[in-house]
This record gives sequence, structure tokens and C-alpha cells, in this order.
Amino acid sequence: MLLENKTAVIYGAGGDVGNAIAKAFAREGARLFLVGRNLASLKPVADEIRQRGGIVEATETDALDPQQVERHMNEMLKMVDRIDISLNVIGIHYVQGIPLVEMKPEQFTKGITDVMQTQFLTMTAAGRQMIRQGSGVILAISATPAGRFVPTNSGNFGVACAAIENLCRQMAGELGPHGIRVVCLRSAGSPDAPGLDAFFRRLANQIGVTREALEADLAKSTMLKRMPKITEVANMASLVASDYAAAMTGSIANVTCGDAVN
Repeated sequence: MLLENKTAVIYGAGGDVGNAIAKAFAREGARLFLVGRNLASLKPVADEIRQRGGIVEATETDALDPQQVERHMNEMLKMVDRIDISLNVIGIHYVQGIPLVEMKPEQFTKGITDVMQTQFLTMTAAGRQMIRQGSGVILAISATPAGRFVPTNSGNFGVACAAIENLCRQMAGELGPHGIRVVCLRSAGSPDAPGLDAFFRRLANQIGVTREALEADLAKSTMLKRMPKITEVANMASLVASDYAAAMTGSIANVTCGDAVN
């Protein structure tokens, strides 16, 4: 198993991406701490992992709150002596489907501010502990608009994704001498994830096409002529978090089916 004897914390584990990655990490042998703002969203994930023999704790914590992030980190360290993997995929409210020139300043800045705050809080909390233990992996996830223009009014989402990738590079440079790796996975979005499916339906309605036509049009720009499945993103997260990727840091793991070429 890729992550046997590893301990991982996943913020936003009740969402589509966090759910999929939590199950993949558990399958690969990791002990899990699942975090979310709503304990009810974490329970089905935790229950399924336990039923399959995994070791998991679920905690209601707001990863946008500095005090709650630190308190949760301290609580974890009462149960385990190290944190090997940290991933933050909490839901952020981005404004898409509107041209930038029609957005209000607060519409543009809110999502960017929120994602930077939560990523900074969880990365630095994990980083401080990983410095003490001399190893660890911090992961994040961005999307195609971080690296290229997407002509569907991606709003503040693409700007936020680019900020996530640059934060990862900065953290990788600072934490690398301590034996800590930082990697960002870039996805093109997974249409089989319920949340993205619902977003595709809203966006398709806004621009006047069918949901199927929107996905097909987006898939045309990929080299594989399809978009990545949520399990494929989760599998890549498991691989990047594992010791098989021990020489990989400060980089973007491309899981876009060839939509964005590094």
C-alpha cells in the first residue's frame, strides 16, 4: 500500500474531491483525520472508511479560523506523534459566469481572500509540525484556469487557482530544506463529481447551451478528448503523497487529460 503507516489530515473531506481522496488514502493504508465545517457531511465518508477497515477520525472545524485550525492540530497531536500528509480542499464560493468588468470588487476579492487564508492557515500549521519531525507532504489542488485563459468567464476562480499554485511553490522553497515536500495537483474538473455536474448545469444555462454540450466543448481542448474522473485525481493525490514521489516538490501534478500542458 502506498500510504501504509502514514497519517493524513484532509480539510474539506465532506466535499466531492475531499471525499474521493479520503477513500483513496484509506485504501492505500493511511490513518485519516477528516475535517469539515459540518460534521454531518463527514460522517458518511468516515463510516464507509471504517466499514472497510480504515482508521479515521472526523472533526467539525472551520479551516478559515486560525484558532480552530491550531486547536485541531493540537488535538490531532495528542493522538498521533506526526502528521505525514496535509491537504486542504474546503469549498470556496467563487463567482464565475460573469465578465470581470461586470463584477463588483467584493465579488472578485472574496473567494481569493478566503482561499488564501485557509490554505495559508493549514499549510503553515502542518509546516510547523513537519519541521519538528523533519518530513511531510503538503498538497493542494488547483484547476486549468490557473495556467491558461478559459473563455467561459471563470471570474475569480482562475486567479485564485494561480495564487494557490504560487503559494505552493513559495512554501516548497521554504520548507524543502526541512525535508518537506509541497505539490499542487491541477485538474481540469471531474464531470462525474456531483458538485461539478451541478455547476456545469448552471453555467450551461447561463451561456445558453446544454450541459452535455458544455462538457463536450470543454473536452475538445484536452489531448485525451475527455475530462479526468474524480477517482483519477484521487489516485494521483495518493501517488504524489507517497514515498514513490519523494523527489517531487514545488511542482504541478498535471491531471487535466492534457488540457493544460506544463
